[in-house]
Amino acid sequence: MGALPLSLLVFAYDEEANVAVAVGQILAWLRSRGGPYELVFVDDGSRDGTLGAARAAVAGDPGCKIVSHDRNRGIGAAIKTGVRAATLPWVSFLPCDGQIPPAELDLLCAAAERERVRLVFSTYRAREDGLHRKVLSAGIRALIWSLFGVHMRSDGPYLFARELFDPALYESDTFFLNFEFPIRMLRSHERHGTVTIECVPRISGSSKSTQLGRILGVARDLVDLRLRI
Repeated sequence: MGALPLSLLVFAYDEEANVAVAVGQILAWLRSRGGPYELVFVDDGSRDGTLGAARAAVAGDPGCKIVSHDRNRGIGAAIKTGVRAATLPWVSFLPCDGQIPPAELDLLCAAAERERVRLVFSTYRAREDGLHRKVLSAGIRALIWSLFGVHMRSDGPYLFARELFDPALYESDTFFLNFEFPIRMLRSHERHGTVTIECVPRISGSSKSTQLGRILGVARDLVDLRLRI
């Protein structure tokens, strides 16, 4: 069987310093797979030269397209925008910070083919998050179980058949989308696989999110989601 035809979403907010290296690595991997590919770069309202750097990085490759937001809207909005622009049957995503080596997505694609599933999640083999954040993350997983009755194991990018994801269904524009989509899929009993992948330090710069604040926001959003579904 040939490589899965893949639309890969790459989202960025103020990542000008990382675009050339990160996109170069991603394109090299996509081209090496030997199957149909599409790189959809989503600039989430960057204030620096991210958009220009992206245009330069993908110049001349007909398998690439760039979409942008007029303001910073969040990871969830970037994923929804990317899915709307995607045209190939399979979709995954990567942040434009180099933390997920593109070749790690081979594990997700292989699991989809091997297990004949339309959805594959990923967890990290090792990540230096500190004890405090690990405890908070465990608390979030326990809350998900108590509210929705599902065990969610999803830390990193996931691979899904494009037909599974309807952007109009999801209200969240924030990181919370990466909780809501898996929860909805698990509650619908969608067959899925899970693989373990590597996570490495960013190419440069620091994360734009405040981990504690984001985790507390997720807890509030989980309660709100339970009231809606």
